[in-house]
Amino acid sequence: MSIGYACQTIGIPNTSSKNCTLKNANEEKLYQIISYNLDSLDHILNYNINNGIKLFRISSDLIPFASSPANTLEWWNLFQAKFIELGDKIKKHNIRVSMHPGQYTVLNSPNTDVVYRAIKDLEYHNRVLDSLKVGKNHKLVLHIGGIYNDKEQAMLRFITNFKTLDQRIKDRLVLENDDKLYNIKDVMEIASQTNSPVIFDNLHHKINPCNDLRDEFSWIQECKCTWEQEDGNQKMHYSEQNPLKRLGSHSNTINAEVFFNFYNNINREDIDIMLEVKDKNLSAVKCINAVSKEKSIKNLELEWSKYKYLVLEKSHEDYNSIRKLLKEKDNYPVIPFYNYIDHAMEKESAVGGSVNAAQHVWGYFKECATEKEKKLFESKLSSYTEGKISLLPVKKLLWQLTNQYQQNYLLDSYYFADVIETI
Repeated sequence: MSIGYACQTIGIPNTSSKNCTLKNANEEKLYQIISYNLDSLDHILNYNINNGIKLFRISSDLIPFASSPANTLEWWNLFQAKFIELGDKIKKHNIRVSMHPGQYTVLNSPNTDVVYRAIKDLEYHNRVLDSLKVGKNHKLVLHIGGIYNDKEQAMLRFITNFKTLDQRIKDRLVLENDDKLYNIKDVMEIASQTNSPVIFDNLHHKINPCNDLRDEFSWIQECKCTWEQEDGNQKMHYSEQNPLKRLGSHSNTINAEVFFNFYNNINREDIDIMLEVKDKNLSAVKCINAVSKEKSIKNLELEWSKYKYLVLEKSHEDYNSIRKLLKEKDNYPVIPFYNYIDHAMEKESAVGGSVNAAQHVWGYFKECATEKEKKLFESKLSSYTEGKISLLPVKKLLWQLTNQYQQNYLLDSYYFADVIETI
């Protein structure tokens, strides 16, 4: 079993992506952005390799305006060497990648122009995976589309248009149930006509169930029958409802205990689980640790080294509870460990906790920082305490010093996640 996440990372330097507006989409600008995005993907892959994450969804924004006449670059040729380098890394480390065309890639529209653009978009996504030279087990995930006042005709139109696709695209396409229109039974019916594997999305199924009242684990097993050996392991999407947002909104993080119970109920190793969640890679590592057969306290200690100053900023109580929890070196308290972290992350940072955490981080520099840097830190921290500035400038200075003095322990800290987002 592999557990992964989609498109972006949280708190990891050099992994952001760039885009541009249509009016600025000239060849020089597009070349620069594509080069930057491919380097970012390279850094993401390195992070995934170092953290044992073997499932990843590549962003559709990798190549801006790729299926539009606005992008005239033959990017697959211009960046051929880079794509091959990335693909070799993916294959060497047994990473499975996918892509997920968005809501405007609608294959069953009654509008022929919309269908034409959808096919062009699918061709783009498939070309990315072909350029990486990865096999057909690296998939393109697609929803069925709209109903257009006649669901039966819309389903037939999807099947008809699907059959016109290039075989290489058909070999990669997998179909997913959605949270509004096409439930898992609908998708299974369509897939029986297109011979496509089916992805089961657990949250979509809860929101948009079918009239067959089998539980979600029965449907997961049913979907397995649609996956052939050459398609690779069955894939599914897992997410949890954000209780504070509209129905279907993904949670900020995955609850380790809920996921652990879900995993045990599946009771299979031949399935890959793509997490759809706001904190991306953080939840992926959490879920991997939650179900790991290697129950080593060292894995939690490594996680703690990344979270500790962010937890200290938000909750001194949870900080102390985790430190106490990790003193028991013969145990593997993975669920309470992440429960404490999640509890802390739900809290708003208070001035006292923020100052305390910042001073702890400053401790890494007080012996090497110049007098000018010391006065600058004290000035910014004082201005924050007095309410003149936000905490962000304080953290930006600490991040600058972290890089300047190469404090490796801090370079991996999630304490700087909000700073990295602004870079």
